[in-house]
Amino acid sequence: MVKPLLFVVALLLAACSQLTPMQRPDLPVVNQWPDREAEPKQEDAAKTHWRAFFRDPRLQALIAAALENNRDLRMSVARVQEARAQFVQADAGKYPILSMGPPVGTDLGTALTSGISWPLLTVSYEVDFWGRVAATTEAARYNYLSTEEAKRAFQISLVADVASAYFEILQADDGLANAAATIQLRSQSLQMIRKRMDLGASDDLEYQEALGLLASTRASYAVLEHQRTVATNKLNFLVGRTDLDLPEGWPLKAQDLSAGLAPALPSEVLLLRPDVMASEHRLRAAHANIAAARAAYFPKVGIQTSLGSLSGPLATMLDLSNFGLSPVVSLPALFDGGQLDAAVLAAEARKSGAVAEYEKTIQQAFREVADQLSSRESLARQMQAMTVNAQAQERRLKIAQAKFQLGAVGFLDVIDAERDNLATQQAVNGLLRAQIDSTVQLYKALGGGSQSE
Repeated sequence: MVKPLLFVVALLLAACSQLTPMQRPDLPVVNQWPDREAEPKQEDAAKTHWRAFFRDPRLQALIAAALENNRDLRMSVARVQEARAQFVQADAGKYPILSMGPPVGTDLGTALTSGISWPLLTVSYEVDFWGRVAATTEAARYNYLSTEEAKRAFQISLVADVASAYFEILQADDGLANAAATIQLRSQSLQMIRKRMDLGASDDLEYQEALGLLASTRASYAVLEHQRTVATNKLNFLVGRTDLDLPEGWPLKAQDLSAGLAPALPSEVLLLRPDVMASEHRLRAAHANIAAARAAYFPKVGIQTSLGSLSGPLATMLDLSNFGLSPVVSLPALFDGGQLDAAVLAAEARKSGAVAEYEKTIQQAFREVADQLSSRESLARQMQAMTVNAQAQERRLKIAQAKFQLGAVGFLDVIDAERDNLATQQAVNGLLRAQIDSTVQLYKALGGGSQSE
């Protein structure tokens, strides 16, 4: 009577160790982007494939090559395969184990030449009363899913990094073209001033000013060459190979990235980002590991069945009538120095850490989107003002050149106008690149292409 009562009590206690559904923590951010009204969805970045977003054929070829050859991505894929294998291994614990021949550790030579008898087939199975196997399998499954989402998050970052490096090269190309044209113009100006000096129409001050300006432009050209080389090296590293036969690309000004990326509410956007989903899966794995740790308090209950037997010298006697069924119970230690308690506490601590990581990931994602929305608006205002400035500087240069031809101003006024005009052109070029890169980063922050496959 006592044993059945103890068994019932054990079953009731085991209910506490079964895996319970995990409640997703509330969003640790407000459900509204800072200083913005909710916008209608113009283009859902998460459902927009990168080929539809980046339409430059050369950039498309570079991104495709990076997704195939990038070594970091290959390591990410390997981690996914490893996690999947671990899940399959854990999941196998739900099924019976079928073995044949003598038990493990039996000397086969001795068994074949003696009268020892052993089961022909042995089936063993752990009855998952306390949910240990289920919890372990669930944890492995969520670990696998987290690596899959982490791989997708890395793919998004890789696409954005390749695009940014490509646009950096295009910006450098524009800067080099402007600098080369300016060097030629200032070389001609220097020759003209030299001739005017010979005629007594110019002095050494104008000549030295023009000479210094030409040297400064040549130094800027060298800096731009170095920047382009660094950007090219970065792009080659990301792509993973340099022997590609690439189609012609578009100049920076022709890059027509969609500016219509308008996110919905944070609760609709953030939870679909792969890095947030990966963090949530790790949290669910930690939750399952608590149940697995608690199940260690209870006995492992198994069933072992044997069918048939082999016996006699050289195992010549086969008896298929033998059938055995026996329970196998492995009891936890009566005293373990607190190991089981510590294991549960450790699992609970890991879950607390996973909750903090999950909340931090969401906060970081919220910040990234909010920053890029602000950047897009700020850059648009800057470009509007800088365009007016560029038009004014170009007009000023033409006026200065015309007045110089009439002798109304000195050549130093022309040089000043040229300097300011070039600086404004470079600023416009930099703002254009910044606008494009901001759009790329917003596409990435919104989970660009993560739901498009």
